Amino acid sequence: MQTLNTTTVRKSEVLNGDPFLVIDNVSKIYPTPTGPYIVLDGINLTVYEGEFVCLIGHSGCGKSTLLDMVSGFRKPSEGEVRLQTKRITEPGPDRMVVFQNYSLLPWLSAFENVYLGIDSVYPKKTKAEKVAITNEHLALVGLADAAHKKPRELSGGMKQRVSIARALALRPKVLVLDEPFGALDPITREELQEELLKIWSDHQVTVLMITHDIDEALFLADRLVMMTNGPAANIGEIMNIPFPRPRNRARIMEDPEYYNLRNQALDFLYRRFAHVDEG
Repeated sequence: MQTLNTTTVRKSEVLNGDPFLVIDNVSKIYPTPTGPYIVLDGINLTVYEGEFVCLIGHSGCGKSTLLDMVSGFRKPSEGEVRLQTKRITEPGPDRMVVFQNYSLLPWLSAFENVYLGIDSVYPKKTKAEKVAITNEHLALVGLADAAHKKPRELSGGMKQRVSIARALALRPKVLVLDEPFGALDPITREELQEELLKIWSDHQVTVLMITHDIDEALFLADRLVMMTNGPAANIGEIMNIPFPRPRNRARIMEDPEYYNLRNQALDFLYRRFAHVDEG
């Protein structure tokens, strides 16, 4: 059963009015020769417009499966996911995904990777309009000078910038991030975290992000959703992250509350729901 401390409810949830994204009693079950395998069991989560929500939990707890159902790549076995009251049944440009492995087409330039999505989703726009949108979003992520480079010519951080530009260029209502910075070195990771916060603030997009990094979640998120272990994973606790925005990393790390929250998350992951390997 989901446990939610009522002190974690954000004031903005009241101020923002109706729920924006609702995960309503969602379960995911796969049939196996030995019986049903329950990946997720009765997930309930309400996300309000403009929120930045991070999900954390051990491998195998169904985080990616849950976000796949938000994205429309998979369907719930039970329950439903709704965006602005409309049930999600398939992928769509109102929900864009950024993966850890970039997922760029290697034979296309950075410009072409971004342009391709715009051309597909907005066929009625003129070529000049689509070129302008592409250039605008490459500039947004600091890649105006690398527009005509192919992925093999780009660093990992630059590739992820292209992926973010490609997603944002379609003006999605929800940006889904599946460990987008997991493969990057620490310095590049921190740089992109800062850029992501600025982009999120400027675009007012709702973000759902998977991370394994507690410090990353505490810096980025409004709320941290902590998953119990699988099988039959659920939401164990939802932590409100109270630091004011815009956030300053150094100032946050000087705040005693930062370490209280960090220790609370560590306690959840490594004591209450420690991952025990079998075999």
